[in-house]
Amino acid sequence: MKDLYQRKINYMRISVTDLCNLRCQYCMPEAGIADKKHHKEILSFEEMAEIVKAAAKIGVNKIRITGGEPLVRKGIVNFISTISQIDGINDIAITTNGLLLKEMAKDLKEAGLKRLNISIDTLKPDRFKEITRGGDLSRVLDGIQEALRLQMKPIKLNAVVIGGFNEDEIQDLVRLTMADDIDVRFIELMPIGEASNWAKERFISNEEIKNRIGDMMALEGDPSSPAKYYRLPRAKGRVGFINPISSHFCESCNRIRLTSDGKLKPCLHSNQEVDIMDIVRRNPSELQQVLERAILLKPEKHYLYTTQHEIGHRNMSEIGG
Repeated sequence: MKDLYQRKINYMRISVTDLCNLRCQYCMPEAGIADKKHHKEILSFEEMAEIVKAAAKIGVNKIRITGGEPLVRKGIVNFISTISQIDGINDIAITTNGLLLKEMAKDLKEAGLKRLNISIDTLKPDRFKEITRGGDLSRVLDGIQEALRLQMKPIKLNAVVIGGFNEDEIQDLVRLTMADDIDVRFIELMPIGEASNWAKERFISNEEIKNRIGDMMALEGDPSSPAKYYRLPRAKGRVGFINPISSHFCESCNRIRLTSDGKLKPCLHSNQEVDIMDIVRRNPSELQQVLERAILLKPEKHYLYTTQHEIGHRNMSEIGG
C-alpha cells in the first residue's frame, strides 16, 4: 500500500515492551518506567500476530522487533517463530541492547530471525556503565561474538555519538568493520523523551563524524534504507550514517510503528497515534481498514527543530525508535 505521498509502506516496527534491563540516559528515566502498565494494557503476542497478518495483506513484508528491550519479554522466541510463518512476511529483524543475546541467539535464529541490530555507543566499560546506568559491556561483546559465530548476518551496530561523552571513540568504532562483516552505523542524537532537553547542546552531525573518519568509499544501497553506507579501504564491513536531523530521509520512509500498548504511529517524530487495541480485541475483521487509515495519516515529513515540532510525550523506550 502507498501513502498520500506515493511512498510504498512495506515495513512495520513493533515495540513488544517498554521495559528494559538498562537505563540509557537519552532513552529512559533513571528510575525506569514510572507508570508500569498492567498486562491487560499491552498487546499479547497473539494480538500482535493478528495485526501482522492484517498488515501482510496490505503489503507489509518486513518486521522489526523493538522495545524497550525486546529480549526481556517472555515468549519472544515463540512470537518470532509465529510471525515468520505468516504468508507475505519474509524479513524479520530485531533491535537489542545485546545483554541477553549470547544465551538467546541460537534460538532466535532457529525461530526465523533474519537480521540483528545491536545498540552500543561506547567500547569502554566504564563509559558503557555510565551511559547505560549500570550495564556490563562484556556481556554485549560476548553476544556480538556469538552472533558472528552463528553467522547471523548482517550484524549492525548502532552508535549514537554524544558531544562531550564518546566523540573520541569514533575511530575505534569504525575499526570494528575491518576484520569482521559488521556494519557500524552512526545515528544522530534525536530530541525525544529523555534527550529532548539536551540533544541540541550535545548534538554532533553525521557530516562532522564522516569528516573525522576520512577516506571512505561510498556504496550503493537500498533507497528505502535510512542509512547511507561507506567502506574503509580493505574493510570487510561497512560504515553507515543515519541522519534524522541534519538530512532526514522522510521522502523514502516506508515504515509504520506499533507500540506495545496498541497504538499505531504513522511517524516516529509525531504525537499522532491511532488506537488499534480495541479493534484487535473486539472487531479484528476491521484491522486491515485501521492499518490503511493509519498509513494515510503519515505526514510528508517530520518537523524536528522547527516551530511546528511538538515535544514528544513518550520516551524512546515506549515507541521503539
